[in-house]
Amino acid sequence: MGTGKKEASRRERQGKVGDGMGNVRVKGENFYRDAKKVKRLNMYKDGKPQRDAAGNVTVAASYQSREAPVARIEPNRKWFGNTRVISQEALTSFREAVAERASDPYQVLLKTNKLPMSLIRDGQGVNGLKQHQAKMAIETSPYSDTFGPKAQRKRVKLGVASLEDFAGETAKMHDAYVEKTDHEIHADGSLAVSGDVSAAQDGAHITTATAIESVFSKGQSKRIWNELYKVIDSSDVVIHVLDARDPEGTRCRSIEKYIREEAAHKHLIFVLNKCDLVPTGVAAAWVRHLSKDHPTLAFHASINNSFGKGSLIQLLRQFSALHSERKQISVGFIGYPNTGKSSIINTLRKKKVCTVAPIPGETKVWQYITLMKRIYLIDCPGVVPPNQNDTPEDILLRGVVRIENVENPEQYIPAVLKRVQPKHLERTYSVKGSDDPLEFLAVLARKGGRLLRGGEPDLDGVAKMVINDFLRGKIPWFTPPPHTPGEEGEKIEGREGRLGEMGRKRKLDAVSDEAEKSENKSGSASDEEFEGFDESDDDNDSIANLEVSDEESGEEND
Repeated sequence: MGTGKKEASRRERQGKVGDGMGNVRVKGENFYRDAKKVKRLNMYKDGKPQRDAAGNVTVAASYQSREAPVARIEPNRKWFGNTRVISQEALTSFREAVAERASDPYQVLLKTNKLPMSLIRDGQGVNGLKQHQAKMAIETSPYSDTFGPKAQRKRVKLGVASLEDFAGETAKMHDAYVEKTDHEIHADGSLAVSGDVSAAQDGAHITTATAIESVFSKGQSKRIWNELYKVIDSSDVVIHVLDARDPEGTRCRSIEKYIREEAAHKHLIFVLNKCDLVPTGVAAAWVRHLSKDHPTLAFHASINNSFGKGSLIQLLRQFSALHSERKQISVGFIGYPNTGKSSIINTLRKKKVCTVAPIPGETKVWQYITLMKRIYLIDCPGVVPPNQNDTPEDILLRGVVRIENVENPEQYIPAVLKRVQPKHLERTYSVKGSDDPLEFLAVLARKGGRLLRGGEPDLDGVAKMVINDFLRGKIPWFTPPPHTPGEEGEKIEGREGRLGEMGRKRKLDAVSDEAEKSENKSGSASDEEFEGFDESDDDNDSIANLEVSDEESGEEND
């Protein structure tokens, strides 16, 4: 058999019989060189041009050929005309229109793809050059390398020629800084707040932060704030849960400012929880007042007998329809501790999916819950933003602190008596009210048999009981809504019983009716005065009135 036939049979045999892995043999592959190495060597050769004996390039290397095809531009008018331009007058009017719409909490910008939003949002009063210079100065010259034992230079660059210039610059900086709030933390853990120079010159009293118990700093730890920011970052809609008895006290304005400035694309709404603990007119007035800033709903969290559940679910469905391009939306619940965030989630799911308790701090970490196919709920631990104007009494009576951890709770009873009317205390405990807090606690302790050795009343235990009753709704109380001039004239005729426009509909006896008539004649009492809950009253009377008004308003909207 000749050599050619042997080679042909070998090639045919190699073509039919393989290793079964689909490997392709490369020319030059042998026992010492595998296919991978051969490809790498060919790559090395491919990067060099081929030259003749004289050194002229005969074949150019890859991507080095000078031969290029002839390119022609299509003769179209669009290449030589202005496209998508806008005049300065039109831009100014557009900026004013968008700013007017942005201030309305009930309008949502759906698409920003073809809008010059960068031109509108530019120029917010920030000096970009000065900000960049300060940033570069901090990066190139850190404080630790400028001052202290590890300083890298002997003289500090102050930017002034003399001490007189330095004093003048310091005075200018101080005058420009006193109006702002300094959020730096001192070594003792207290916040530093700059005072007002004009107030100091006028002799006004400037308050300073005093040392308080560590228990009043709950809800401000780094872990809680990390959980809060995780919930805000993961949410498309943020629901701020407020206590209907004290909406302004349980409102986190610093978080609202953060969402407005850093996450303006997220939707913020208010939910006024525990509306069953306040009169119907008061809840409606607070809804009207808070609706000026953000959409507000009245809510009563209960798995079996809730109020506002349908309205809240319908609102979440509207947000889901606004973001129809997304697979799902997430709704985060934030607010003060013990305002009912987890209870609202349980109400929406109509079963216990979150652990709830009448004490603050029950929710430790964030929790993801599925409401429906396109709507998810996120539960968040309660957070307490630091505020220099808050006293320990205010923090305690907002339900932020666990009462069993407070020392000398009887010292906070005067604040409770100041917020509660004496007739409500008499009706709740069947004891005659007293202006002296210690005397009131002593009478209540003897009536309940809570005595210590020697017949001394247990003031500590009774004080904790009164504060718990105050927080859990056993004692009626509420914060009156702010009065708006001319608000009474805004009521529409023929719409009695609507949410936000109806009076009290409680069954009062003849004595209370006569008292109310006399008060109306004298004009000394307000129409929204809370008369408390009688035993003969239906517990769900106010809730039923709100439900009727909600259904009627929904029918009109339809």
